[in-house]
Amino acid sequence: MNKKAIITSALPYANGEIHLGHVASTYLPADVTTRFLKQNGVEAYYVCASDDFGTPILIQSEKQGKTPSDYVAHWNKRDFEDFSAFNIGFDYFYKTSSPENIEFVQDVFKKLNDSGHIYEQEIIQFYCKNDKKFLPDRYVKGICPYCKAEDQYSDLCESCGRVPEEITDPKCSLCGAPPTKEKTTHYFFKLKNFADSLSKWLEENEHLQKDVKKYVQNWIKSGLIDWDITRDISWGVPVPLDDAKGKVFYGWFDNHLAYISTALKFLNDKGIDGKEFWNSADIYHFIGKDIVYHHYLFLPAMRLGIDSEYKLPDYIPTRGHLTLESKKISKSRNWYIGLKEFLEYYPADYLRYYLISINPYSQDDLNFDWDDFTTRINSELIGNLGNFVNRALGFTKKAFDGKIPEIEPFDEKDTEAEQKIKSLSDDVGQLMEQNHIDRALKKIMEFSSFYNQYFQHKEPWKKGPGTANCVFLSVNAVRTIAISLSSFLPESAQKIWNQLGLDGKISDYAWNEMSELGIPSGYDLGEAYPLFARVEVSDVAKYKKQLGPSEK
Repeated sequence: MNKKAIITSALPYANGEIHLGHVASTYLPADVTTRFLKQNGVEAYYVCASDDFGTPILIQSEKQGKTPSDYVAHWNKRDFEDFSAFNIGFDYFYKTSSPENIEFVQDVFKKLNDSGHIYEQEIIQFYCKNDKKFLPDRYVKGICPYCKAEDQYSDLCESCGRVPEEITDPKCSLCGAPPTKEKTTHYFFKLKNFADSLSKWLEENEHLQKDVKKYVQNWIKSGLIDWDITRDISWGVPVPLDDAKGKVFYGWFDNHLAYISTALKFLNDKGIDGKEFWNSADIYHFIGKDIVYHHYLFLPAMRLGIDSEYKLPDYIPTRGHLTLESKKISKSRNWYIGLKEFLEYYPADYLRYYLISINPYSQDDLNFDWDDFTTRINSELIGNLGNFVNRALGFTKKAFDGKIPEIEPFDEKDTEAEQKIKSLSDDVGQLMEQNHIDRALKKIMEFSSFYNQYFQHKEPWKKGPGTANCVFLSVNAVRTIAISLSSFLPESAQKIWNQLGLDGKISDYAWNEMSELGIPSGYDLGEAYPLFARVEVSDVAKYKKQLGPSEK
């Protein structure tokens, strides 16, 4: 494990509230991983930024009568607040419209241009005579030429994840009229020239998911197309050429460069050489499956084009989309649950637990189901983990006045229970290093279940032989659970820590400390109380109507 790491997530678009679909595949796995790395002594930093430029923002700011800069400033602040309420622990949250990112993007372009990777070309582009403007990207909707999905934007098919060379049956997003085609001049990045070097990087990087690598390699074999990197709109990073006045960079040219510029800003402000740190650290880019094309092709090709001045990612954990009640999440159809609103009804850790539990390390889609959420929280989080913590600590307070008794020689069952504690850090840690955060959490829940059974088997309430050992090991198991949960459910882990009467923040304790018997005989516990409250079916029925998405 490298002792340095920079973690990023696909940037939230500054064009609306964060919903459950955003956090499930991208931000929550990145947050859990960052916390895990920090617990293992890695100097890890989780940086992110709002994605401020592009056509949709220009459209929405025009509709609301705001300047684009005022519009994105509102969503940058709101998004950060929502992430914070969900305990997404960014070390730094910035913006792509920052002066640092604008300067960095223009510098990268100049280096690519000087190296012969950019060319200018006259092209035919859609133009709307009604709105009197060229129609890049989100201004045009139509049918994907690859998978035939309807109602797709011209710059990305959300169904198959490919970037269409030209959308079929195009319509203006503003007025719905078929556009005409007019001449304009744009700048292109020679993506075709990087086929061999991209293939080499994919082949040599053993950390990338095999299934993702395979179809990206197939894309390369089927032929890459050069990439139009400029747009005829007013809101974006200006192209730094005298002949390019009025043109800005395409959002996907500038936004992922903010991974680097934001990290450099944060690290340099801390007195750390940002560039040196980036190039000596493990680099993680957490993404959803819809932007594989950009992160496996555009992003690495641009870095290769500037002679890998900034290293390419080591890990690109890629997960599927979240559906809601087995239907695709859609803001336009009001079929979504806003993160802020959800957290007004349930604690952040309820949602963190559920989304981690159903989230495999794959491109398979996952589904938020209200009934499944209710069952998992009540039977697993409360019935298993919460029950064990409460009975172990509550019994100790009641029967021993909170003081851990002196132990006796262990019997076979005690020895097995002790071994469970000593092996948990390795058992869970191996899964975390492989990015299987769902399996890692399941392993912790299996540990809790074992101790529930151990406690029941020992029957300490009868005050028979072995009672002291049961209490000693069970309280230590609670401590183990607290440390192991810190990366997954930080608020609940801290509450357990406080009930144990232990000092400080649990996040300050090292990962391997969970496998120590850290609470000695004679130790006095803190106050015990139930960790969680049940999710009531009647409340869920009410929340379905209040939060609950409905077709319009």
